Parts: sequence; C-alpha cells; structure tokens
Amino acid sequence: MTRVLKSSRRGAPKGEATSMVVFLHGYGANGADLLGLAEPLEEHMPGTAFVAPDAPETIPGMPGGYQWFPIPWIDGSSQEESESGMMRATEDLNAYLDALLVDEDMLPEQVILFGFSQGTMMTLHVAPRREDSFAGLVCFSGRLLMPESLAEEAITKTPILLVHGDADDVVPPQSLPEAAEALQEAGFEDVYAHVMKGTAHGIAPDGLSVALAFMRAHLGMERRGG
Repeated sequence: MTRVLKSSRRGAPKGEATSMVVFLHGYGANGADLLGLAEPLEEHMPGTAFVAPDAPETIPGMPGGYQWFPIPWIDGSSQEESESGMMRATEDLNAYLDALLVDEDMLPEQVILFGFSQGTMMTLHVAPRREDSFAGLVCFSGRLLMPESLAEEAITKTPILLVHGDADDVVPPQSLPEAAEALQEAGFEDVYAHVMKGTAHGIAPDGLSVALAFMRAHLGMERRGG
C-alpha cells in the first residue's frame, strides 16, 4: 500500500496553470525547503504551478526532516534496507505523480521534475521508467542509482539537465559525468550538464539560471513568447 505524500503549492492557481514544476527535496529537508525556489523562478515562468511533496519517511532526531529512503553511511542502515526503501518510495512517488496529474489536469509533457540530492536520485530512477515522458528533468547534486539496469528498464528518454557543484563534499562531483555517461549509453540523447564552480552541496545562482533556461525551453515558453 502506497503512502500519501503531503505537498505544498504556489504559483498559478489550480485550473489556470499551463505548466508545472515538481520539486523533490534532498535527505533531511522537506518540500517547503525547495519550494522557496519558486519565488525567483515564477516571474520568468508565467502560468506555472510549483508543487513540492515531503518524502514519505520522517528521520528520527531530525524534526521536520524527511527521507525518500535510508542512507547506510548516514544512518547505519543496511544496503538491503536502503534498496527496499527506495523501491517503496518509488511506488509512493509514482502514485503521487499519477494523482497530481489528474488533480491538476496536467499532461506529463507539461511537467518538469526538479530534484536535489536524494530527490535527484528519485527523479533519475522514477521518470525514465514511467510510461509517459515528462517535459524534462532538472537534476541537482545527485547520483544515478542502478545505472546497470537503466538501458533495459527505461521506457521514456526525457531530456535531462545535470547540475553539480565542483566543491560538493556530500555527493562527489564525479557523479555528474558518471550519470551523463550511463544515460547516454542507455540511449538518452538529450543530456545536458553544468558545473557550478566553487559550489558545495547546494544550488548556486548560475546553476538556477541554467535550470530556468532549460525549463523554459522544454516547456515551450520560448516559442510562445511567455
């Protein structure tokens, strides 16, 4: 049985939105943490709704912090617990996205998934295995999990933007070229990358600007003059 993900929303009102960005936060954060990015983005993305679910699991000793799945080197969980947690979170996220599309009357091609850290890991695992392609995936400071199974399991080849800080001490910067190579080997043709110089585990202004341009382009805003 899937767990219901609580989410926050801002931007274009329901029924009026013509596009949507779904933020997937990192380990120990929550949806409201990434939803703050909507403020600098929404003036450049007219008609866009921004939503941000909380991951399904609370973290003991971390009030207001959530995780998509356990991380062995942080919480001492086993690799098996981590993998089973990710599989369960995948079901939760897919159910959330299915319900969201119906509730907001959105088509997948009107939606961008925007992940950070563990949220990027979920984005890169879930989106390619869904039946319908999203407009694009924006993936900050994360990793591609289970790259060995991607070629066989990928159903859709959504355009992807990978962004990483070259001073990241949480998720190694090398994760970006490793993900790009695995994605290209799996047949993803539209894979873009940007390295944020001197940036640790976070989102720098230059990275957000690149992400904005990517989202506008893949949501067709440049063509519409929005």
